Amino acid sequence: MYNPTVMDHFQNPRNTGDMPDPDGIGQVGNPACGDVMRLFIKVRDDRLVDIKCQTFGCAAAIACASAASEMVMGKSLDEAAQLTRDQVAAYLNGIPEQKMSCSNLAPDAIRAAIEDYRSRHA
Repeated sequence: MYNPTVMDHFQNPRNTGDMPDPDGIGQVGNPACGDVMRLFIKVRDDRLVDIKCQTFGCAAAIACASAASEMVMGKSLDEAAQLTRDQVAAYLNGIPEQKMSCSNLAPDAIRAAIEDYRSRHA
């Protein structure tokens, strides 16, 4: 069902865990399928300098969180906020269509964390 790139990110997820004293926190979830993602960011000079994810869900959800965290590391907040589900899926060399809406939550979590950061530092 999953290609080798997805399996690699599922079995060896990048940037996982908790973050002490994050600058922003985003949490999103899809109750219909049970995938929930909590994402923490550190920001310096308007750039993401660290990102950590806690993902509860299927292999695709974990892989998408891992891939998205790699994709936005070092980017400006505005650049990171533009990340799309299609870009994450392409980075993973595709994910099954039925997993796109419920498992590919990472771009939404990133935007939520950025919004949280901006609301704290307005």
